[in-house]
Amino acid sequence: MVSVLMVCLGNICRSPLAEGVLKSKLDLEKFHIDSAGTAAYHIGKSPDARSIAVAKKYGVDIKSQKARLFIKSDFKLFDYIYVMDQSNYKNVLGLADTDMDRSKVRLILEEIAQSENLEVPDPYYGGKQGFEDVYQLLDKSCTVIADKLNV
Repeated sequence: MVSVLMVCLGNICRSPLAEGVLKSKLDLEKFHIDSAGTAAYHIGKSPDARSIAVAKKYGVDIKSQKARLFIKSDFKLFDYIYVMDQSNYKNVLGLADTDMDRSKVRLILEEIAQSENLEVPDPYYGGKQGFEDVYQLLDKSCTVIADKLNV
């Protein structure tokens, strides 16, 4: 079984959306998809209501997810680790012990963009449109990821 982990800061906005979107594109009997955060702010909490709402708008149900912290053992459990921004990237790499660990970590927008801005913006302090914009970015990236994994 191939395993993919999505990582953002608090694991209540971006990474739960990425988890839900990718799950909607893959056969879950062949893939394990999860999400985590690099900070312990929201451990055990459900995704942000705005993330739940935008996911639901597109037929993706993320309301049963619970936030958890990214931990060192995740490197052993996951084949691919996608992070939402440079800060998450640095935090995750800071826990890596080996080149193999480091090779699993990528910025999720690298899948669709070759520009300098490869960060999924954090919509937490923004309005409803920010969550819509993030959903669209993640949907595009997850489509590419799913296509690669389904080969």
